[in-house]
Amino acid sequence: MTAATGAAVGRGTVRDAPRRRRGSPLRRLAAELGMIAVALVFLFPFYVFLAVALKTPADLAASPLAFPTDPALQNVADAWSRGDLGQALTSSAVVTGLSVAGLVLLGSTAAYLLARRAQRLSLALYLLFLLGLMIPLQLGMVPLYQLMRDANLLQTYTSLIIFEVGHQLPLVVFLYTGFLRALPREYEEAARVDGAGPLTTFRRIVLPLLRPITGTVVILSSINIWNDFLTPLLYVGGSAQQTLPVAIFAFRGEFASQWQIIFAGMGIAIAPILLVYFLLQKYVIKGFASGIKG
Repeated sequence: MTAATGAAVGRGTVRDAPRRRRGSPLRRLAAELGMIAVALVFLFPFYVFLAVALKTPADLAASPLAFPTDPALQNVADAWSRGDLGQALTSSAVVTGLSVAGLVLLGSTAAYLLARRAQRLSLALYLLFLLGLMIPLQLGMVPLYQLMRDANLLQTYTSLIIFEVGHQLPLVVFLYTGFLRALPREYEEAARVDGAGPLTTFRRIVLPLLRPITGTVVILSSINIWNDFLTPLLYVGGSAQQTLPVAIFAFRGEFASQWQIIFAGMGIAIAPILLVYFLLQKYVIKGFASGIKG
């Protein structure tokens, strides 16, 4: 390349630089407007939900989409008392809490053995867990119901906990196993040199390192179990142990024309799990960030 050609290229680059600088704010503005539009699309159902839940029947009939000027907070109290949502909330909390605890305990220990033992049996068991992710749940609904009925577990928390743990366990084992395979083994080997057994090594060394993926497991499992409708309807529907989704479904007959009561009840059902999600999300992100830095 000659000196003249180099100078021409340099001048062209200098002339093009302002154009790129002028174009980048426009691209950023277009991207921001696009993100705002997407956010509005996702927020619109929440707006409709909140507007209907806080309206009186007259306001709802006059303008379904307009936000109420005088919010009817009494709808929440009516849904709570008339739908007996206090007992349903307790049932959902018991089933979700015990199921998630069982999933963390069983999933982490099973994944530890599968990830750390290089044997054909471990690979076969891992593939068996993966098979549980591929089989549709609907194929086992009737046999599982008959099994719970024959074991006299219907209308009890036990039937729901057993089902939810068995249903979510393949995904939990998959997540834990993938995370464990990426963890270095030096800490575990050092613990064994110091005389720690497998259980002590897992409890004191491995389990604390699993906190990031445990947060993910807790969030995903809690949302899936809390929002499950079909299984609680089959196993505990109509009893004192029915969960919140089933209790809200009962509004359909009793409050068929009172949509503001139905939406208020849905708000009560959504609020606890939404709060748990936002609380745990911070710790999960922080844990992943620390894991990446390490």
